Amino acid sequence: MSNIVERLAAELGKKEEHVQNIVTLLDEGNTVPFIARYRKEMHGAMDDQTIRLLAERLQYLRNLEARKEEVKTAIDGQGKLTEELALAIENAETLAAVEDLYRPYKQKRRTRATAAREKGLEPLAALLFAQDPGCPDPLVAAADFIDPEKGVNSAEEALQGANDIVAEDLSDDPAVRGRMREFWLARGDVRSFAAKKDTADSVYRNYYNFTAAVGKIAGHQVLAVDRGEREGFLKVSVEVERENALALIERLALKRPACAATPFVKAAIADSYDRLIAPSVEREVRAILTEKACEGAIGQFALNLRPLLMQPPVKGFVTMGLDPGYRMGCKVAVVDGTGKVLSTDVVYPTYGERQKRECIEKLKGHIRKYGVKHIAIGNGTASRETEAMTVELLRELGKDAGVSYIIVNEAGASVYSASPLAAKEFPDFDVNLRSAVSIARRLQDPLAELVKIDPKSIGVGQYQHDMPEKRLSETLNGVVEDCVNAVGVDVNTASAPLLARVSGLNAGVAANVVSYREENGAFTSRKQLLKVPKLGAKAFEQCAGFLRVPESADVLDHTGVHPESYKAAETLLALCGYTMEDVKAGNLGHLMERLHAVGEEKAAIACGVGLPTLFDVAKELKNPGRDPRDELPAPVLRTDVLGIKDLKPGMELRGTVRNVIDFGAFVDIGVHQDGLVHISEISYRFIRHPSEVLSVGDVVTVWVKAVDEQKNRISLTMKH
Repeated sequence: MSNIVERLAAELGKKEEHVQNIVTLLDEGNTVPFIARYRKEMHGAMDDQTIRLLAERLQYLRNLEARKEEVKTAIDGQGKLTEELALAIENAETLAAVEDLYRPYKQKRRTRATAAREKGLEPLAALLFAQDPGCPDPLVAAADFIDPEKGVNSAEEALQGANDIVAEDLSDDPAVRGRMREFWLARGDVRSFAAKKDTADSVYRNYYNFTAAVGKIAGHQVLAVDRGEREGFLKVSVEVERENALALIERLALKRPACAATPFVKAAIADSYDRLIAPSVEREVRAILTEKACEGAIGQFALNLRPLLMQPPVKGFVTMGLDPGYRMGCKVAVVDGTGKVLSTDVVYPTYGERQKRECIEKLKGHIRKYGVKHIAIGNGTASRETEAMTVELLRELGKDAGVSYIIVNEAGASVYSASPLAAKEFPDFDVNLRSAVSIARRLQDPLAELVKIDPKSIGVGQYQHDMPEKRLSETLNGVVEDCVNAVGVDVNTASAPLLARVSGLNAGVAANVVSYREENGAFTSRKQLLKVPKLGAKAFEQCAGFLRVPESADVLDHTGVHPESYKAAETLLALCGYTMEDVKAGNLGHLMERLHAVGEEKAAIACGVGLPTLFDVAKELKNPGRDPRDELPAPVLRTDVLGIKDLKPGMELRGTVRNVIDFGAFVDIGVHQDGLVHISEISYRFIRHPSEVLSVGDVVTVWVKAVDEQKNRISLTMKH
């Protein structure tokens, strides 16, 4: 374990003491959000993402150590484990290196070399491969191994068998394997061609004659050629200079000076490379590229998901959700400021002018009756027509009505509306009406609504359906967990899916919290959580600081101050001349100045906490119930609409970043079709990836670069 801690500390640039503390905390069953928020003194205030990375690497290194032991045990069982080999296994830094060392000792299926060994040709192979200066001519040496009873009828057959043994031994040699892998990764080219001469134009047309260096190919290109190959559009290969590869193996295998066996060994090297090494290493390189591309795509998905979940809520307003559609009409849901459904309807704005007029009049009635202030329109089928109808509706209502609209990303809404969770939440609603409610609530509180949907269905990644399912789910669920706990959850209004994302809770305990609330009324203190079935002391420790209880008489229950720090909070207030009444009244404007006057170190000692916790407590006392999302730019609400025909090159627009991918970012500029800002148009300075500058949800200024109405494409630039 000490070696693992040392390595993690070196990789992350952190103190060994802090890394060891995190390892201990994780092993004790503490969650990442709890460790990141409430154990800062123990780890030097690492953030949740760093701690998750540490946890992932810890698991990898522990698996590596376990595999080393398995391999040593297996080789020792064969009586072939030498001190030198054991040391090499111990010093291996990757699973690939361990497998290279184990390769010669693995049980193999029957091969040509296996058959040659059964014929007694291993001594001949060893004699020739030794390349001693006095080595006889290979044919002469092979004549001694002719044995018709064993199936060796000539010297040539004996030599062929010896060749097969040498070729397999070379292929299994860890040094050869490692050198070839390095060579292919450094000097290889990925090539793809159309699988058939008559292949029709497709999304893979850019890869019908494509070449990129292994070391430079972009992740999205790897995933594209992989998918194109699976779907039968492409033939893909990795190629290197064969002669250079052979020369590298010869440097490892040939001895100097040359002898009579040298031509035989050279031929065995060529056979080993062509038949065994090259196909195997090509598969390895393809797998390495795919794994790297998947990790990059998963990382980008996580990077995009975080700001999407953390979009500022538009709370406290009656909101109308519109789920557009043609055949089934436009589904309507009106919800109050807390998300409670007030009314539902179905209208048909795309069926003709008469039906559109009926739709506008109906929606006017809903707006006036319930006091609707915002309209959220899903961005799916018929969104453009619904938006145009909405603008007409707003013009008729007039500016004095104060109603605005926004296009909401409806990705995953249909998945949610057909889920058992939605059926339980809205048993009397049609599936389509449920999605209209979800769209309205997404504007009011994106996080609370999006946690009900599998993160993979939210649609802010690329090639997510090609990702390793388990790895993608783990990463995205980690992001959701971090976001939910960063914001905090009202225990008296949160849904079970939202509660299930709170540190220390799971789906079963979250359901118990909701059941307890329904049976006993609203929670009136954090301590009351301990009465919930299966919510024990450990779970309470993990979740309490992230659950808010606005109905509690203790103002600290409204904040992110952990119950274990309540005494510290009270001491801090007393030191600075404040009371809990001041906290309730919001009269702590000079708290930090008074704390500085007392002395931060002195105050921390008096409160019995470290400085990071002291500052966190002070921050919470100044702003009880603070929502970190309120500090971000508000969503762009609109009252008018642009069509793609209205766009002209050079036009300046404000928009919201909807997705960030390897080659650019898609920006919603108020037209039905999002515009693409290519990576080359994002910044004047060189950037390796759009995520260096942009995040999902960013509000940006862009200029129209080009418009292609036929292909419905809009090119934007951020450089002006």
